[in-house]
Amino acid sequence: MNAAVLERPVAKSATVLNEHIVEVISDSGEGAQRCGQSLAAIAARSGNGIWTVEIIPAEIQPPARSVAGASGIRIRIGSKRVTNGGDETDLAVAFNEQVLLGRVRAGELKKGATILLESMWREHRDPAIVKSYTETVDALLKDGYRVIEVPLERECRALMADAKRGKNMFVLGILSSIYSFDLGLAREQVALTFGKKEDKIIRVNQGLLEAGYAWAEKNLDFKYSIPAQRASVPQIVVNGNTAIALGVLASGMDICAMYPITPATSASHYLSECFERVGGLVHQAEDEIAACAFAIGASYAGRCAVTITSGPGYSLKQEGIGLAVMAEIPLVVVNVQRGGPSTGQPTKVEQGDLLASVFGSHGDAPKVVMAVSGIEDCFYSMITARKIAETFNMVVVVLSDASLATAQQPFPRPNFRDDWLAPPIDQAPVPVGAKPYDWDPVTGIARRYVPGQPNGMHTITGLAHDRASKVAYDPASNEEGLRMRSLKLAALQKTLKTPPVYGDPEGELLVVGWGSTQGVIEEAVDRLRAEGLKVSSLHLRFLQPMASGIGEIMKRFRKVMTIEGNWSDRMEDELIDADNRRYSALALMLRSRYLVDVDCWSEARGQPIKPANVVDALRAKLNEKP
Repeated sequence: MNAAVLERPVAKSATVLNEHIVEVISDSGEGAQRCGQSLAAIAARSGNGIWTVEIIPAEIQPPARSVAGASGIRIRIGSKRVTNGGDETDLAVAFNEQVLLGRVRAGELKKGATILLESMWREHRDPAIVKSYTETVDALLKDGYRVIEVPLERECRALMADAKRGKNMFVLGILSSIYSFDLGLAREQVALTFGKKEDKIIRVNQGLLEAGYAWAEKNLDFKYSIPAQRASVPQIVVNGNTAIALGVLASGMDICAMYPITPATSASHYLSECFERVGGLVHQAEDEIAACAFAIGASYAGRCAVTITSGPGYSLKQEGIGLAVMAEIPLVVVNVQRGGPSTGQPTKVEQGDLLASVFGSHGDAPKVVMAVSGIEDCFYSMITARKIAETFNMVVVVLSDASLATAQQPFPRPNFRDDWLAPPIDQAPVPVGAKPYDWDPVTGIARRYVPGQPNGMHTITGLAHDRASKVAYDPASNEEGLRMRSLKLAALQKTLKTPPVYGDPEGELLVVGWGSTQGVIEEAVDRLRAEGLKVSSLHLRFLQPMASGIGEIMKRFRKVMTIEGNWSDRMEDELIDADNRRYSALALMLRSRYLVDVDCWSEARGQPIKPANVVDALRAKLNEKP
């Protein structure tokens, strides 16, 4: 089909699909992400499963109409629960051909995908832009894509003076029509999206929605329906950073100290809007080091504090984290990982900070390291992290990543429980003769002292110290402190349940993952198991310490490998062999701890891993000869 603007009424019935992936792509500031987030919310409220992946350019203000400046969102809509962004895109809506090219060249669009493309560039006053546009459309048609040119500028100008500001809601109307969503529900969602604006703005945007819906009904010759099943319990639709912020609220933590950093900042932005209503405080420090120090001071004073950051900020916090470990001050640190090293890829996903989180301090500084695996887990992990931090007087690092930070997914609305909150701190007088580090010989745990406690006066220090908190350089005192701080990890480990195996408890291949890869790994396992292959998976929530039973599980499978979003050397490279290969982070940890030959497949392309790529990697491992 040649590119064209369809102008005739179309009689059509909806094609029923199990799922579909749609992208909305524009220059920064044109509202593609708001359009996609609204579409996802409409789908979720209709009962569909959804997962979103934001497309964020690396620069804050990239040049308009540039391949690298693509800004937008991918929405995977399913008839059942959706746990990841899926494979290639089925339908793309692009506001210009340059941002579209970036997605095409990255291999993100399915061959033969349908593309709705803003047509204004065909008649632009700049001949170079017209040439770029027409050549791109011709090339896309030649490559087998179905291109439908849509007069977004013309249609929106009929409704508002600044058409650029209205295209996203017009497109939302088009997509609501394409996917057979209820127009009334879409209107409600627009009202929610612009709820803080005046009524006039809400009405204008609802008008744009309705116009887009009507245009699609009249002009497009296709329509889809993805069966939905309304949830039996109330759901919420939030992204991972918002879920983390809600978890902070639910956990009873009082202080969030932070310094803005992509992609973690929106968690503290959400808290800044509501934390004070429940007695909390968001403190924006002058830098990452100060934010960590503020949180440590707040926790020492009797509160429980969290500091939220990303990879570069986590590196800057390391010395402060070491102080909290030595002084045994409870602290929760959230690291929303991004591409590195150095400034790396600020807006791209990577799982590159696991080893830094476990081992990244000078000296022996045992910390608890958890990894969230989904949007719902972002919420509940914060409650768990706070409890562990205050029970064991330890630093708890919670690893999220850029994929979860912006991804949306519905999950059951949490029902608040009193036991989520921190119990009142024991401020009773300290028994005469008690010592501030009177470590229990079995667990290594000592009572938490707070300033002002009767009989509890002592000097806190980051130096090696004895039970009385006095600086002590003698060998016995130093080794006793190291031993007791390490025993706390062992005490926690004894309370952890062995993670469940997804699939059969034994077989040919066990796939081990952590963090945001859970959904994509389990989908790949399902595909292979449907073919009769004996593949199972194991997902680790606690990385330090690891639960008991993991070694025994791995021994029940002929082959074991990890799937991770960080770097590992490729064996096909000429210089790489068994003696010099660098393994991915979790594979390295499992090999050293359990002495099992754990292989790995990893990808660090700055984008979420696709199920099809994992399927290919697992199939290759199954076919690998001994």
